[in-house]
Amino acid sequence: MYYRFLYVAISLFVLICSSCNSIYMPNVPATPMFQGKGEMHVAAHSNVKGNLSGNIGLAVGNHIAVIANGSYIKQQEDNNRSELFNQHLLEGGLGYFTKVGKEKRQILEIYAGYGIGSSTQVDRRASTTGMMPVETRVMDFDKIFVQINYSSRRKRKLNLFGKPRILNYGTAIRANRVAMRDFTINDVARPMEEALFIEPLFYTRMELNKGLQIQYTNGFNINVVNNNYLKAGNAVFTLGLTYNFGGKNN
Repeated sequence: MYYRFLYVAISLFVLICSSCNSIYMPNVPATPMFQGKGEMHVAAHSNVKGNLSGNIGLAVGNHIAVIANGSYIKQQEDNNRSELFNQHLLEGGLGYFTKVGKEKRQILEIYAGYGIGSSTQVDRRASTTGMMPVETRVMDFDKIFVQINYSSRRKRKLNLFGKPRILNYGTAIRANRVAMRDFTINDVARPMEEALFIEPLFYTRMELNKGLQIQYTNGFNINVVNNNYLKAGNAVFTLGLTYNFGGKNN
């Protein structure tokens, strides 16, 4: 009952945030759920806004891992949107993972890293010749993040397509310091802003085949700094595939 209420509350918050206007769109963080040295993780995610996110990770030791994340969105100019948004983002990090709990079915991961990116936001209005740009905002930025993942490899299964499917659950909480390195409005330099985003995310995975899972992710971001442009507003709501291989999965 508690989890059902939590998911409903999160979904409502996500819908509210989706209507907000922000020049920064969060990516889907890596949640590899590593269990041992040599394990590899790859993932791809997408949402209805056309934001594509990808993750890759490698457990280089029994408790040490490296990750890399990227995201890309480019909305076409030949549509009737009143706002266009483009962004690309790349980041990498180093982290620690371990199994916890009485049966060692829970996994705790802690990562920290650095990233760079660029965003373009165009406000438009209709005219006799089509959609015309009114204001164009361009931002180059960098970011530092700290992330904590807590995942559960439960015994619970769901019978689907004539086969019991393993379900996994997890939470990722990120603290992102995002700072503009360059910011212009209609090609005129403007004062730069810096933000501190807190990004809680929740994900559910269902096994399709050994190592291959489908993942549903939802979450939101909160900015503890009051900004005009670099602010919270774009929620994380994606569907994707993850694949873990290599190592010795227990």
